[in-house]
Amino acid sequence: MLKVKNINTYYGKVHALKNISLHLSAREIVALIGANGAGKTTILNTLSGVTPPASGSIQFEGEGVNGLAPDRIVKIGISQVPEGRQVFKGLTVADNLELGAYLRFRSRADRNAIKLDMQHMYELFPRLGERKKQMAGTLSGGEQQMLAIGRALMARPKLLLLDEPSMGLAPLVVQEIFAVIEKLRQEEGTTVLLVEQNAKAALKMADRGYVLETGKVILEGAAADLLESGETGFKTEG
Repeated sequence: MLKVKNINTYYGKVHALKNISLHLSAREIVALIGANGAGKTTILNTLSGVTPPASGSIQFEGEGVNGLAPDRIVKIGISQVPEGRQVFKGLTVADNLELGAYLRFRSRADRNAIKLDMQHMYELFPRLGERKKQMAGTLSGGEQQMLAIGRALMARPKLLLLDEPSMGLAPLVVQEIFAVIEKLRQEEGTTVLLVEQNAKAALKMADRGYVLETGKVILEGAAADLLESGETGFKTEG
């Protein structure tokens, strides 16, 4: 589904991504792990068009996406859930979800489908249904994360880019969110590229993983193998 080859991304003169190559197949969950500053978020921002690469190629379903504007990338099926959630705090839960579908409002048929999709979000995240008229800024951190994911899903993405979905959340809320991510893969065929501060939890959930260090991929493989690798520091004892 996604093929990234030798991309280089810069922030001014800072060489943030150095010849990064990776791939995702349909219905996979792939984890990006590494220390802060390793380049994980930059990869997501590069794929979503927020920080275009200076060189290299990105192909999505066989088509090149280099140079496409972020809204065009959303339209072809890639949605990002940003780090820190970034919901519109002065708008209601329902308004936030509708904004996630803003590219679909031009079609009358899609406007009808949007209403059904919003109902689906309330089924995935019942707490959002209970609070749909509530201002997003008054939600708990976990509820805001659910809303951020729901907003991205309203674009009907084929590939979901998730940036630190567990950050600052209670363990039970994290379990709930991870269960929804797995459900999206199993029932709707959504492919997920996951950046997660809890690297061990991410690898337990993922099919494969890439380990980054200072803008480079230093290790890749099946998630189970990375968990058992002494190089990642997760090797199970006994």
